[in-house]
Amino acid sequence: MGNKNKTISFRVSQEKFETLRDIAEERDISLSAVFRDYVDMLVAHDGQVEVVPEHELKGSSESDEMSQSFPPKVKVPKSFVREHERLELEAEHLREQLEEHKRYVTKLRQELDEHDQEDVVDLDELDGDKGEEESPYRIGNEFEDSL
Repeated sequence: MGNKNKTISFRVSQEKFETLRDIAEERDISLSAVFRDYVDMLVAHDGQVEVVPEHELKGSSESDEMSQSFPPKVKVPKSFVREHERLELEAEHLREQLEEHKRYVTKLRQELDEHDQEDVVDLDELDGDKGEEESPYRIGNEFEDSL
């Protein structure tokens, strides 16, 4: 199943619609992009998004601004970052090896296709060329036949 975009529709008052349109113009994006951004933010924070007017944010203390700033900031241990970087490098190395393997397999297949017609001998065709005059081959010891 692929990702399919869904459409959500709802009604707002004319005043709120114009306010939303002004926000979109200020941000130089489409009105639908405003809603997509909001929905993405809402989903990313598991519905824990609070809409606060800007003038209330500016009046708060510096520590409150840090806790309410968006995008939220999270401290990550250096060991986690290093492990992530190591895994990215390993993944890139594995991708390179996979590409090299694919090129090698392709090269072998091309060589096989080039030499395929020259190297294959059909035994039935060889038997048919000699005619019926000759006796068929027997597997076994010639000494046993003469006794």
